[in-house]
Amino acid sequence: MQRLFVLFDLDNTLVDRRGTLVDWAAQFTRRLGLEDEEQARVLDMVADRAHPSTFDAIRTRYRLPMSAPELWRAYCTDMAAMVTCPAEVLDGLDELRAAGWRVGVATNGAVDIQRAKLRAAGIAERVDGVFVSGEVDARKPQTRHFALAAARCGTELGDGGWMVGDNPVNDIGGGRTAGLSTIWIGNDRSWPLADARPDHVVPHARAAIDLLLLHSAGHTRTTT
Repeated sequence: MQRLFVLFDLDNTLVDRRGTLVDWAAQFTRRLGLEDEEQARVLDMVADRAHPSTFDAIRTRYRLPMSAPELWRAYCTDMAAMVTCPAEVLDGLDELRAAGWRVGVATNGAVDIQRAKLRAAGIAERVDGVFVSGEVDARKPQTRHFALAAARCGTELGDGGWMVGDNPVNDIGGGRTAGLSTIWIGNDRSWPLADARPDHVVPHARAAIDLLLLHSAGHTRTTT
């Protein structure tokens, strides 16, 4: 019998990374007494992929007295303090597990920042497992990433399952290649690719959870 199993992306799926980064960049530049126009430059430097080496570049650009590791640790602390997951999404994760789902998080990024956000947002204690790409350098859309995330939840890709995320290539294309059904968090966007279309498109994570709960209700009826 096919298990009820779902992986969620973290950034801009379960939590709003874009909005939190804007707030962080504003706070960071104010704290250091930088000119207002530097906020956009700092934001550009961390927007795609924040990493300890990113803060070496920031330190050099602004001739900051703190070391790059100190700046990175402060960034992790500040982002964790600012990030939130909507209450209805947290409740939905609990509802999925109560309905028999194995629930996991599959996220690219550095381990310390991603784990800090998961704890601070209240997600860590509501899922069965988490895999962060920085642990062994297995990044989405690599199938190995999804396999390791599934293993953290006590299951495997051969059991079937779902991937929910906002990135068309990493989450949807990667999930599809890994043999998972897919739900794209559109965030008011149109699907940008000619292929690898998701199985479903929803506006936000709570809508994806509701769809999965409907799926599990139907699954239960057909197996009883």
